[in-house]
Formats: sequence, structure tokens, C-alpha cells
Amino acid sequence: MVKPLHEPGIVIDSFRLDEIVHSGGMATIWRVSQSDVATPMLMKVPKIGEGADPAAVVGYEMEQMILPRLNGPHVPKFIAIGDLAVQPYVVMERIDGSTLLSRLPELPLPYVEIAQIGAKVATALHDIHRQHVVHLDVKPSNIILRPNGQAVLLDFGLSHHNQLPDLMKEEFRVPIGTAPYVSPEQLRGIRSDPRSDIFALGVLLYFFSTGMRPFGDSETLYGMRRRLWRDPIPPRALRDDYPAWLQEVVLRCLEIDPAWRYPTAAQVAFDLSHPTKVKLTARSERLRRDGIGTVLRRRFNTDITAPNSETASAAQLSSAPIVVVAIDLGEESATTNEALRTAARQILTILPSARLACLNVRRVKRIALDNTLDEAGHNLQIDRLVSLRHWAEPLKLNEPRLTVHVLEAVDPASAILEFAQSNGVDQILIGARHSSLMRKLLGSVSAKVAAEAACTVTVVRPARAAVVDKET
Repeated sequence: MVKPLHEPGIVIDSFRLDEIVHSGGMATIWRVSQSDVATPMLMKVPKIGEGADPAAVVGYEMEQMILPRLNGPHVPKFIAIGDLAVQPYVVMERIDGSTLLSRLPELPLPYVEIAQIGAKVATALHDIHRQHVVHLDVKPSNIILRPNGQAVLLDFGLSHHNQLPDLMKEEFRVPIGTAPYVSPEQLRGIRSDPRSDIFALGVLLYFFSTGMRPFGDSETLYGMRRRLWRDPIPPRALRDDYPAWLQEVVLRCLEIDPAWRYPTAAQVAFDLSHPTKVKLTARSERLRRDGIGTVLRRRFNTDITAPNSETASAAQLSSAPIVVVAIDLGEESATTNEALRTAARQILTILPSARLACLNVRRVKRIALDNTLDEAGHNLQIDRLVSLRHWAEPLKLNEPRLTVHVLEAVDPASAILEFAQSNGVDQILIGARHSSLMRKLLGSVSAKVAAEAACTVTVVRPARAAVVDKET
């Protein structure tokens, strides 16, 4: 018979219980060790005693199914699971650092730091979304930062995996989660939409930047259901110095209808990493909540519906990629740039939620000082930004879908690769010039990008009327 573990020193399946790290309502976390194993580890043991929450065992079943399927720096490394009939547990990597819960006494945090933290969390969310998982319990205590700054998501007991049975949905008829962070669609029983995590991230950003939760602390179902029709007080009404760009991001994350939020967490991370590129709308200027007429229309609106297939999460991500087009602004590249525009137009037509980042790299010298002005006294950076916008004009993109970037680098290919990696880019469009002796000896920028990028790269060669794709 399974019994609760409560004594340090007990050894189970070669794991020695050293000390309790945390005891919550659904599980106890132990620091554990193994002889001859140096890896720091934690064991999560569900609470199964008298009066325990029934969701504890179900949450354990979900986590022991999901965690082994996840990999990468944004989740704890899975180590072992215990037999449910003997002693249920999950052993995972112990990560150095403190959760964001430890920052609550410091709220509100500086805006720059909030953007940095938010971008890291959004990047982590996008990573698990691409692995078919919606977390559904994003909150400060479930987020820890590694020493290198990467965000790690903890506790997958309430999560949904698109390729696994959803035991939480099958066994419980009420929404389960942490009340202040539960999304409107979760209240309607929808657990498969990755934009629910974007909503929770918006709650966290609002909380960390104002010191107040956007929907209060109500634990009652009625209190939570108010967010189906009532929007939060705009942050700028709470803090006079609140940046317009940050309000734009936060309120977009907190839209009641998921269709009005960011389509992917990667796009949230992109905006938080590039505040000056955020496209401001009426959201950024709001000082009051929506009027009573709007609230009443929402009150009786039932249009928030569930995705209609088990692959909806993957479809949502694939329909809203971040696409970078690397543009050479030299006169000899006019033909190539036209071909790049044609390729970009094809992608944007097929994927109307895609985001386009136009990128140019200004090559600088390793040692010598570089001029920032041309012979006519024009700022080179500004001129290139204007040229990139001119290149994009025929695509007729609305503002939120387009950003332009000019980088300075000794090695253009490395700059493009670094930009793609740090911004969660899904596809790179890059032109290839005619071959030359120098390119044969040193290698081309497009060849290096195609060889080393961790995303899809499309190399366009207009003279040959050919497009070569490289999938990774």
C-alpha cells in the first residue's frame, strides 16, 4: 500500500530523501541524492494522504507522462518516475536559482527588467508549445531563472499535451489552475490553446510592473468568470510613467478573445526584446476600462470556442511564424531583392499571421573606426532603415506585422544567425549572389546561414529562377 513519505533518510529506488524543499497543496518536493551520482536532483511526491486533493494524483499522472517527452534548457531534465502502485514520484534536475516568487517583495520591478524577464519566459513558453505542450499554470512560483539567465518552467501537472490523453479534462468538470492566472477560455473548459499561456504571461507582466493583479485575487468561480467580459484597468491609469509600448504588449496579452492576443509566445518575446519596434495602437493610450456597452456585449457573447482538432496547437504556431528576410541594400542586389520580395509575398499570403523582420547587416571593420555618416552627412543607420521600409512597401503589411533592423557586425552571417536564434525566428529568406573566386575561397554569407541556422532557410537565386530550401 502506498504511504506518504515524510522522513528524511528514507531510500526508495536508490534515491535518498535528504530534505524537504517545498510542501504545497498537491505535492511535496524533496532534495534527493544517489550514491556515486553528482547530479543535483529533486523528487516530487504527490500528496495522497487523508483529505488530499484528488487532483494531486491526476496531476502526477499528467506530469509523469509529459515531462519525459520534453527536452531543452527551458524544462528540468527528467530522471526517473516511481510506480504509482508502490510509491508515486517524479525525479528531475534540481536547478540552481530562485523562482520569480522571491521577487514579489520588490514589486513593481523596473520596466527594463520586466521586459527582460518577460522575454525569457515567453521564449520558454514558445519552446514547450513547439513540443505540443500548453503549460496552463504559468505563475511566479513555476518559473525559475538559470544562472545563465534562461527561464525554466516547472510543474506540468496541470498541462495539456496534444498527443496524450488529457486526464484533467476527463476527470474534472471545473477549471483547475491558479485563479489570478486562469484565462477566459480555460473557464469554458478549453485547455488546448497555447494562447492561454500568453494570457497568464500578461497577468504576470501586469503584476510585476504595477504591483497589482489585473483581475484581483478572487478564488471563486464567479469572481474568475468576470474576466470573460471585464477587462483590467489599464496600467497607465495606475502608474503615470508606465511606458506606452509595455502597455501595448501587456493589454494585447490580456485580450479576452484569444484571437486578439499575440498568436505565438515567440512574437511576445520579440516585442519585449525590441521595445522601440512595438507597433502602438489604441491599447497603448488607454486610461479607462471598456465602457458598459462593450462589457454587456461580451457578457452575452459565447463566440470563444475551442480549437476543433487535436493538432490545433501546432497549427496555431505554424500559422504565425517569425520570418526574417536578409536584404543587401547594394545597387547590384536589386534583382535579388525583387526575388526576395516575391518569396516573402508568397509566404505572407499563405500565412496571414506571420511576422516579417527585414534585416540588413552593416559590415564594420575589426579595428579601424567606422563612420556613421556618409559623404553627404546622412546617418547611415537611418538611411538603411528607410531603405528597408521602402523595400517592404509593396508587401502592404499592416504595422504590427513588420519590423526593420540594421545590425553592425564584422561577420554578417554570424549576425544573422545570432539574431535568428535570440528572437525565435522560424524561417530566414536570404539571397545568393553569383559565384566568384572570393566566395569560393571564403564561403558566402548565404551558405553559412543555410549550413548553421537552427530554422528553415530559403536561399533565393534569381538568375537561375530557383529557390533552395533547407529544413532543420
